[in-house]
Amino acid sequence: MFGSPHFFINFFILLPCINLPDLWEELLRQNYSIIHYLKYIGGIKLFKYFNGLLYPVEVSYPDPEFGRVMFEHYGGKDSEFSAATQYMNHSYNMPNPYVSELLSLIAAEEHSHMEMVAASIQKLGGHPLCYVNSQGVPWSIEYVDQSLDPIAMLQADAEAEIRAKQLYNLHFTMTCDPKLQRMIRFLGEREDVHQHLFEKARALILQNAPLDSFRRLITEYRMSFPTA
Repeated sequence: MFGSPHFFINFFILLPCINLPDLWEELLRQNYSIIHYLKYIGGIKLFKYFNGLLYPVEVSYPDPEFGRVMFEHYGGKDSEFSAATQYMNHSYNMPNPYVSELLSLIAAEEHSHMEMVAASIQKLGGHPLCYVNSQGVPWSIEYVDQSLDPIAMLQADAEAEIRAKQLYNLHFTMTCDPKLQRMIRFLGEREDVHQHLFEKARALILQNAPLDSFRRLITEYRMSFPTA
């Protein structure tokens, strides 16, 4: 998929039975992810770990000051950590099984984004990693929406993606490093995908759509990754 992918993604398999060796072989062949987390296989949770990054993280030169800026995406209000924490919490409070699965998938991907941000901070020569923003303010649970209403949850999630994209757009203009800009552009584009899917899920719930129609959200998510 990517040159040296570090793919971190949750796969929830809803089949009653599956040939796991064949599945792992196929996932490895396609260079899929750090985490493949399979649920609903006879009620047993299976966990598989692969080392790598979702997208190559390269820098042209050290820039500790921009490394400090990138902490906004690591431990800030609109960070990848905030998003991953919020979506995972929402996934377990979401009554619709397909929307719950979507939230879990995106939560796992947000953790992979966090890995990319961490790698960029280290390569830029930034401060040791910790859960703070660019000004050194510690991360707070207050950053996480804890709504229980499905519509409110998805609205909060879509808004979180909008804010994250705006932050990436701002930081894109604050570096002249084309390698970093490629990474930031990729992350911003993924936020657009997530926003679209959250809004689509919300619309389907408001329309009282049949449960099976939500299955398309999972397919659309899995098809959303670049293939080259």
